[in-house]
This record gives sequence, structure tokens and C-alpha cells, in this order.
Amino acid sequence: MSHALIVQVALPMPMRQLFDYRYVVGEPLPVVGARVMVPLQKRVVVGIVCGVSHSSTVSLPRLRSIIRLLDDESVFGAELFTLLQWAARYYHHPIGEVMQAALPSILRRERPAQPSRVRHWRIRDTGIQALSQVPRRHRVQRQLLQALADAGAVGLAGEALAQQVPRSSAALARLVEQEWVESVSAPSDLSAPKAPPVLNPAQQDACAAIDQAAGHYAPFLLDGVTGSGKTEIYLDSVAKTISHGYQAMVLVPEISLTPQLVARFQSRLGASLAVMHSGLGAAERHRAWWRAREGTAAVVLGTRSAVFAPLARPGLFIVDEEHDLSYKQRDGFRYSARDVAVKRAQLCGMPVVLGSATPSLESVANVHSGRYRRLALPARAGEARMPKIQVLDLNHLAVNDGLTAPVVAAIKKRMAQAEQSLVFVNRRGFAPLVACGECDWQAHCHRCDARLTLHRRSNRLICHHCGSQALPPPACPQCAGDSLYLAGEGTQRIEEALNRIFPKARVLRLDSDAAGGPDHLARTLDTVRRGEVDILVGTQMLSKGHDFAGVTLVCVLATDQGLYSIDFRGPERLFQQLAQVAGRAGRRGQPGEVLVQTAHPDNPAYVRLVQHDFAGFALATLAERKTAAYPPFSRFVLLRAESLRQGMPLAFLRLAVRCGKTAAAQMGVRIMEPVPSPMERRAGRYRAQLLVSSTDEGSLHHFLDGWLVQIEGLREARRVRWSIDIDPQEMY
Repeated sequence: MSHALIVQVALPMPMRQLFDYRYVVGEPLPVVGARVMVPLQKRVVVGIVCGVSHSSTVSLPRLRSIIRLLDDESVFGAELFTLLQWAARYYHHPIGEVMQAALPSILRRERPAQPSRVRHWRIRDTGIQALSQVPRRHRVQRQLLQALADAGAVGLAGEALAQQVPRSSAALARLVEQEWVESVSAPSDLSAPKAPPVLNPAQQDACAAIDQAAGHYAPFLLDGVTGSGKTEIYLDSVAKTISHGYQAMVLVPEISLTPQLVARFQSRLGASLAVMHSGLGAAERHRAWWRAREGTAAVVLGTRSAVFAPLARPGLFIVDEEHDLSYKQRDGFRYSARDVAVKRAQLCGMPVVLGSATPSLESVANVHSGRYRRLALPARAGEARMPKIQVLDLNHLAVNDGLTAPVVAAIKKRMAQAEQSLVFVNRRGFAPLVACGECDWQAHCHRCDARLTLHRRSNRLICHHCGSQALPPPACPQCAGDSLYLAGEGTQRIEEALNRIFPKARVLRLDSDAAGGPDHLARTLDTVRRGEVDILVGTQMLSKGHDFAGVTLVCVLATDQGLYSIDFRGPERLFQQLAQVAGRAGRRGQPGEVLVQTAHPDNPAYVRLVQHDFAGFALATLAERKTAAYPPFSRFVLLRAESLRQGMPLAFLRLAVRCGKTAAAQMGVRIMEPVPSPMERRAGRYRAQLLVSSTDEGSLHHFLDGWLVQIEGLREARRVRWSIDIDPQEMY
């Protein structure tokens, strides 16, 4: 054992340990949380300093030295660094990968923590005069001048200009030399804050409760029906937080919700926002991260990964649509942004607000146990009323291209009244099944245990799991017959049917195939809000918090598959999805109507939905979960494995069971037998899983600490891809 000053570094590697490096005497002593450049085998990587020690299990001559110190101070700050250490322990994920996940991608390389200044460009009067005289051979210069002329006196940010005119830095420099273009200060995005609306008594009570909790940890569940004005609660609470000199963090589940919320926050608060989501460029995310860290951004608004943004003065955390599955990372570092936000608020000693019209049953159970305080908004804000929900029994109605006569009649009525209709079908493509009526052949993916979906526009059969594509066969590949048929309805088929039934209607399809990037999606949603769309057809993208003032009718098609989910959370997810999409109807003064097509009208989920009784549904479902000892009354962990060779994942998992069986029995932990995944083959790889559960959280984590070390030592662990998922939200 060596005795010298040793720096312990977290490296971006799938290993649950810190790595020791020798401190170079005479160099500045690295502080905890700072980045360092260190040698790793034959390459150099960026690591995070996690501690300093005077001893190492590796002899001093064998220790390698730190190459370079990149930061004089921690890039995270004390509270965030503590949170990341907790996250690595709780989710049993390698500390180095957790630390890297909290850094902007630019800072995972040898780059300064502080981003370079954003340059803003504007055309000068001389440039406008010269525009028509620039020779045609100077095409890039002409494009630059035209782009800046179109932007007017406001000008364009350097990144925006580079996007419009790529590879133009040399031409831009020449325009500056000729004094046709100048660099100016970026215009402020701040405006005078708008006066808030008068809140109703329930909203006032919620705001008062959150305000009284300022300065100490207090978790709230803001349980408000759709259209009840939860965003106004957020705005009021954030405004008060800012007025006290603190920062607020607001998380949303989808990028599509970000532009809408940014506009509302900017107009109401008159404060600087840092927006963080995956649709931004690396440089934009870096600047937003820096502004949050330095405290120049009063509000951080973003999607899942924004929960790890550094805050100079944290004062309030908000998680909108807290039930949404998007908050759970599905690969790599499998964290829940909602749960991390709650833990971060606890570490900071600040309030956290979880908002939803259909809260997760975990949050409902936390209210029942007294861990969370419920703030209820039982009615819609203003003059709006909850929509009337009607279930259409498919056992007694004819269906043509997925649409029943009552649905067609209801849309026709809205068309006559110049109101908007939303048609919800949670399947992309045209038809999810292509089959032969003679020999029962079906179009299956050659890489997955799944059927191919026909996409009419591209004339391709596409696998929605691995992305494989094929041309539709002209005849049955198995019997050569000509009895191929299409079954089921996707968004494209419904769109086509509505265009045929209502030829004068403006029909817009919105799913992941049509949405495009965040900017295109925002423009598309704006066309709906401006009333330029009569019928909106889409998937679950439409069920998440959108406020369409003109929508008075929602038609829900083909949702019964949610009743047969192999996941025990299937009924919960179905109810949440239906209640959320139903909530898009009648959000202003006009009455709203919701039509739900189902072959199971007597199912408790549909009965409760018609009554707007999520609380009753939650109580009944929680009682079932308690009897079965399912979450939230126990903790689940999934160990997954996959391989190109069939049988290898199951063999590995059986060895894992053997490693942990004795310790599990001693600690009250239950290990189920490994089974093939519900979709055993995906993207050419065979998959299997096993479930671990316990009613004692501490015992479960103590067991996992030792069990994972044993698993990592297995020779078979290097022959498969395997992962551990704490609190899995999907059981497949």
C-alpha cells in the first residue's frame, strides 16, 4: 500500500469504482468536483475528482499521474455533487458514467467550463447598399448579406446564421473587413412581466401552501383536473421564488411542451430562462448550463436531463405531468428525473411540486402515508367545465376504417360549428398488420418478434422496434396467393379516411413520423392553436399538457390493447392516457365532448373514466397492488440480459440467481426465476430478464451491493450485455 497524496477520479467507464492517480507535487491541488485529464490505458480521458487520499491499494510506482487540471473549482457545486453520489448508489450505476451524464457534452472533452461569448451579427447600411452589387461568384457572401438583411435591425445570432449559411466563417470575416456587417450585443429576451390573472380559491390555497414552505423541504402533489390551472400555480410560485433571490427548476416530460411553457414563463415573469432539452445544439446546452450554474438564469426549464443542471441558488423544484413515463431514462443510467428532483429538493432543503391530473400511484401512496402533501384543484379554471365522456360499444356498432357512425357525426357537427376535433389513435403508420387470407402468413420483422407496420406514404413495411424496412410484397411470399389484406388502423389510415369523408376539412396528422424536429413541431402546434386545422389526428404526443382552445371534441380509437398489457401498470397507464387526451376537449367556454370506442365498455377503467373518477380508480388499484405486494408497497428491480446467441441471456441469469440465492433469503429479498423477455428477440438480439423484489428498501439495496459485485465477477457476464434497472417503469 502506497503512502502519498492520491487523487481519486471517476472515469467514464462501466465500472463501479474510483481510480487512483498520483498527485504531481508543485501542481495546484485538484478540488472535489473539478475535471482532470488523465491517462487511461492508451488514451486520455476527462474524469471528475471525487476525493483525495493518502493511501492506495496500488503501489505508488504503478500509479499514473494526472496530466492536467481543467477546472479551479467544482463544475457541479456541493449539493449537486452530493446528489450525483446518491444517484450512483441508489441506481447502482458506475459513478463515472453518472458524473458524465450531468455534464454538457462539450465539457466531456478538454474544453473550458465557461462557454465562449455568443456573437450576434447585424447588416450595416453599407451592406444593404452593397447587396445588389456583390458578384454572383461570391455566392456565400450574398447569402450572408441576404440572411442578415431579412433579419433586419435585430440581426442574427452566430449559430443561427451558421445554420442558414453553412461553412461561411471566412466569407463572414471578409464582410466584416469591408464594414458591411458588424458584431453587436445580443438583444435581451426580457420583457415587462404581464399581470397575473385572478386565481380561484383552490389555486390561492395551493399557492399559499407552497409559499409558506419556502426555505425548507416540503414535497407537494398538485392534484388538479385537466384545465384546472396548474401552470398558474407554477408561475405564481416561481415568481415568488425569484423575488426572494432564488432560482427555480421546472421539468416537463416532452420537448413539444417546452416552447409553449417558455413563452408563458417569459411573458409572465420578465426573468431570464435557461432552456435545456435534447433538441438544442451542444453549444446552446452548454451556455444554458453555464447560466444556470452562475445564477444568471432565474429559471431552468427543461426535460429529463435538466434535473442535473447546476443551480447557484436553488429555491424551488417543479415536475409537471409527474406521472409521465418520459421522466424515466430507458437505457444506460436508468434514473427517474421525478424521483431525483424530489431527492434534490430534500438535499437542498427546498419545496418540490409534483403536478398532474392523473398522478402516479406511487405519488398517491406517498400522500396517503403522509410523506407528501396533496394540493387539490378539483374543478377547471374560469368558465370551463369538464367534458362529457361517452363510451361507444364496438360490439353494437359498425366500424369503417376505424371510425364509427357516432364519431363521424360528431366531427361533422364540429365542422359545422367551426370548432376543432382531435382524433386520438395510438398507432403510427397505416396498418399494423399485413397478412394473407389463404395461408395466414403475416409480415414479421426478421430481427424482432414483432409484426411489420405498413406506412402508405413511403410504401414501406417498417418495424417500430428496430427500424428495419422492407417493400410490401405484391403477393403472399408463402403461398404466392393474391389474398393479402390490411388489418388494424394507424394514424395514416385514419388521416386518409377523414380526408375522404370530409374533403373540405383541414386534416393534420401529428405523430413521431410527421413531427420533425422541435422547431417544426412548435410551428405545427401553432397552426392548431391559430385555428388553421379542423381535425387533428395523432398519437400520445397529443395527450401531454397541450392547450388547444378550439378543440371541443376528442375521439379516442383503438385503446383496448392497454387492457391486455403484460405490465401490471397497464391499466394505470391506460386510464392516465385516456384522461389526459380527454382533457384536451372544452378547455375554454365551449362545452367539450369525448367519445371513446371500445369493445369493453363495462371495464372498470372506462366506467371510472366516464365519471372523471381518477381518485376512485387509484384507490381500487392501490388495494390490488397492496394485496399482491406490488409497488408502491414493495420495491422492484429488473436484471436484464441480451445476446446474439439464443439461450445465453437465460444461462447468465440462472448463474446470477445461484450467486444471490442464499444472501437474498437471509435479507428477505425475493429473486424470481429468469424468463425470456415478452419480446424475446429484438434488433437481432435475444433478451431475458429476472425480477428481484423486497418490501424493505434498505435490505434490497444492501443485497444489491454485494450481488452485483458477484455478478461482475462471472465469466458469463462478459459474454452478454446486462443491466440493472431500479424501480423499473416497464416490465419488458
